[in-house]
Amino acid sequence: MAMHLDGGHRIAARLTALTLLAGLCALAFLLSIGAGAVNLSLGEVWRALFVETSGVRRQIVFNLRLPRALAGAMVGACLAVSGVLLQAVMRNPLASPSVIGVSSGAGFFGMLAMVLVPGNLYAVLPPAAFFGGLVTTLAIYLLAWRNGINPTRMILAGVATSTFLRAGVDALMVFFPDQLAGFVSFSVGGLSGVTWRHVWMLLPYAAAGLFFAVLLSQRLNILLLGDEAATGLGLHVERTRLLAIAVSALLAAASVSVAGLLSFVGLIAPHLIRMLVGTDERYLVPGAALGGAALVMLCDTLGRVVAPPIEVPVGIILAILGAPFFLYVLRGRSKRDVAGKTYYHQLRRKNRP
Repeated sequence: MAMHLDGGHRIAARLTALTLLAGLCALAFLLSIGAGAVNLSLGEVWRALFVETSGVRRQIVFNLRLPRALAGAMVGACLAVSGVLLQAVMRNPLASPSVIGVSSGAGFFGMLAMVLVPGNLYAVLPPAAFFGGLVTTLAIYLLAWRNGINPTRMILAGVATSTFLRAGVDALMVFFPDQLAGFVSFSVGGLSGVTWRHVWMLLPYAAAGLFFAVLLSQRLNILLLGDEAATGLGLHVERTRLLAIAVSALLAAASVSVAGLLSFVGLIAPHLIRMLVGTDERYLVPGAALGGAALVMLCDTLGRVVAPPIEVPVGIILAILGAPFFLYVLRGRSKRDVAGKTYYHQLRRKNRP
């Protein structure tokens, strides 16, 4: 009976945390629509959306801030869940689309497609970015594999691959400045200039990726028990890893197609949400989606109001927050390794029934 009650309390606590995260996401959404060079109250936002059919406020809210907020929410959710999947597959808390180079791969192939097939942004960019993200993730995984995944080797392979692909992005910007004139801020990452067309381009990829991530969550719980135990429970380990890698690449590519090379969302959000809902992937995936959405929207809003009339790209805000957070996670991991308790050994122990 006690175990049943403990489990019930744990589920209730996780559901409460998810509800609070949903509330935070809604608050971040409202702030993103109301704050900026022209500050609008909640009542003014309401009238601009549902009462007025023309005017300056209507233009600001409906044509500028609403698509930007929606795109920011989807980008944040995609990057955060992509980080959750990569951390589970590679068994490394430092894995994220930006850290190991998945975003760089998606960005390089997306820009290469725009050079080779100019003038067809919305049809070419997302598939090319997905292909680049998938190829990059598989390459890093294979480079890090030697009788199992070595976390240190994986990070080093990711950093080397990311550096190489970043150089490729810079080279394309230098050699094809005319074709890539609109991608000057691509390497920084930002949501300036996002329109409804970007929202509709991103929506199907984000929806599909998040849907498949939720379906994979239970399999990831089993995968975290270790290959031997997961195989004993009937899980096809390598197939699950490949599916998770493909979904992670799809999510990262979708975000890169709209917001460029945003950093650290896939690292910050999963760790913070894991503190709230625990390590059960069934709760961590939706929690990370809500947390990542709120994080990007809040940082984007901060970039608009911190130094008016100058707009600081959200990628710069996230880099300022993410770099020290990365060092904090790295330092904590080193302490656990010295004590002989690696990060995913703890996850496996907590996930055992």
